[in-house]
Amino acid sequence: MSLERIFNAESVVVVGASRDEKKRGFQAIRTLLEGKYEGDIYPVNPKEDRILGLKCHKSIADIGRPVDLALITTPARTLPSLLAECGQSKIAGAVIIAGGFGELGEEGKKLERQMVEVAREHGVRLVGPNTSGMISVHSNMNLVGLSGIPKGDLALISQSGNMALHLITEAALKSQKGFSYYVGVGNEADIKFHEYLEFFTEDPKTRAIVIYVEGLRDGRKFLQQAYKTTRKKPIVLLKSGRSVTGAQSAGSHTGALAGISEVAHTAFRRAGIINILNSDELFPVAEALSSLPPMKNNSVAILADGGGHATIAADVLNDHGVDIPAVGEATQERLRKLLGPNASLRNPIDVAGATDADPSVFAEAARILLRDESIGGLLMVGLFGGYGIRFAERLKFKEEDAAHQLGKLVLKTQKPIVVHSLYNHARPHSLDLLRYYGIPVYDSLEIACKCSATLSQYGRHRSDWQRKSTFVFNWGHDAKDEGNAMIAQSRKEGRGLLLEHEAKRLLGLHGVKVPDERLAKTAKEAASFAKELGGPVAMKIVSPQIVHKSDARGVRLGVEGQDAVTQAFDDIVAAALGYEPKADIRGVLVSPMAEPGVEVIIGTKIDAQFGPVIMFGIGGIFVEVLKDVVFRVLPITPKAAEMMLDEIRSSKILSGFRGKPPIDRQALIELLLTVSGIIEAYPQIQELDLNPIIVRHDGLSIVDARLLLTK
Repeated sequence: MSLERIFNAESVVVVGASRDEKKRGFQAIRTLLEGKYEGDIYPVNPKEDRILGLKCHKSIADIGRPVDLALITTPARTLPSLLAECGQSKIAGAVIIAGGFGELGEEGKKLERQMVEVAREHGVRLVGPNTSGMISVHSNMNLVGLSGIPKGDLALISQSGNMALHLITEAALKSQKGFSYYVGVGNEADIKFHEYLEFFTEDPKTRAIVIYVEGLRDGRKFLQQAYKTTRKKPIVLLKSGRSVTGAQSAGSHTGALAGISEVAHTAFRRAGIINILNSDELFPVAEALSSLPPMKNNSVAILADGGGHATIAADVLNDHGVDIPAVGEATQERLRKLLGPNASLRNPIDVAGATDADPSVFAEAARILLRDESIGGLLMVGLFGGYGIRFAERLKFKEEDAAHQLGKLVLKTQKPIVVHSLYNHARPHSLDLLRYYGIPVYDSLEIACKCSATLSQYGRHRSDWQRKSTFVFNWGHDAKDEGNAMIAQSRKEGRGLLLEHEAKRLLGLHGVKVPDERLAKTAKEAASFAKELGGPVAMKIVSPQIVHKSDARGVRLGVEGQDAVTQAFDDIVAAALGYEPKADIRGVLVSPMAEPGVEVIIGTKIDAQFGPVIMFGIGGIFVEVLKDVVFRVLPITPKAAEMMLDEIRSSKILSGFRGKPPIDRQALIELLLTVSGIIEAYPQIQELDLNPIIVRHDGLSIVDARLLLTK
């Protein structure tokens, strides 16, 4: 069902209406009346006749006419029956203020499930529960109670009422931007984040979407929708719960699990979401992205009236991965004629006093810089806006003229300008004029740099989205009959995993080259197999009860000779039984020794929010110590697989070092893509762990494999 009747409701029923000024049922009606809500308001309370001059109805059915939306302020236990009434009256949606649901434990979860079942049975969509409410700003439908909300084109989705208040206050005090909608998602019991995104993507009053999230109940659908949305509109997101303590706090508040920070961060980036780590950057970045055209390349020119700020800006932009290229000779020559011999012209450009007598020179310098095809955007830093305050009042008219010219320059060139001003706090008219044209102005140099960087980041995504994952498994990878049979047999035996040789066999079914190895049931068989393989062999215990074979002293490497193999077999079995006396010993795996190379790991797991994810990094016994790994939500594209190789800290090892040749990158990329396909083909896989994989210049060897099944 479309959310149109909810967000643009032409009538609202307030269930739990009250004459008590301290109660939400009174405050909601007062806010709607004082805010001049354009629709009809129907208070419901069987004990009252009139509230704030409005007729009070005994029940929802008593209204006797169609209503779009219900605001329900009564306790949690009343919700199932009230939602049935809403459905019988054809109400499209209900905003559930009450807490006491899934966030409070098993009993609350049970009540929440019952409430959702009733709502779905009657076709009523739910905002919340445990929500601060929602606001449709342009129609003055304020179901939160916040006052002074500026109207604009930012849609705000938040799991925190306090964060919403923070952002709305910041907009009112520091910006000319405002909001189209606000929705507090609460527990996400019914309407999920991705559904709100879908609505705001198509909403003509919304140009950008701001999100504060603690946990996502359906992270994969959120990513899928975000991938579609960011092709049209920017999404700026702050996710809390990145630390263990933060995750515990988020979980207790929303009932949703926080995900692994690395998984969430890379997934958001691939979807085109601008992922913010600091709360004071959230609104400024959203303001910039909703007001300015994104950059067409990653190159920024810095125009400053002081060397200190210029140098700091260059450092911060470089930290964000933005290029500060030297401008072309022709551009430098034009700047030299404008600014004189003392100016620094390469980039950053320091006007060196050339604007002191006429700050409108800034506009001409900006015009010259943005005509340079190598420049994607401009960052102005320093005193602009303060010349009429610091030097001479007559200069404020020059600044205002420059502001007009800068605004028209953005429209003409479709290149963004971001301004940092030491005089932003004074709110001179010249800076308000910049905001009128959509040019944001910031007190903080670091935030101004962040905004420039995100304009570049979003521009790169807009030009490259086709090569990124849609987060949808649709490549058509099929499971093999033998693979399904192995999984079925494992389940039949009560095993939650495939044994090492079975896991490798599954890989081999999908074209992965696996070692020519044999499972020996006796020492004699082991000696015979080793002779057939020739050369030294690796020997490993195979038992469902022994997952970590090295811990059980169940591994021997470089064993050579019949007697040595026989003795190693007996020693391995004895050590395994000493480690786990009740172990079901299936045999000893005899494999040829792999040639030396670089040890890496490829692993997959099911993330609580995003579903199947894949990991790549430096492997071997120190993988948990080094933690040099990167993550991607599956499925991955060839580009994503290649980027994973480049993003680990030790990527130079893969390129060859100290005379060693570079590894076979293509073989590793193909293995990552094949693993992605296997996870698509077998949804029964909970975890797949290939560690170590020894990669050489001419291929790779999978030394060990572990595969856990879903419960």
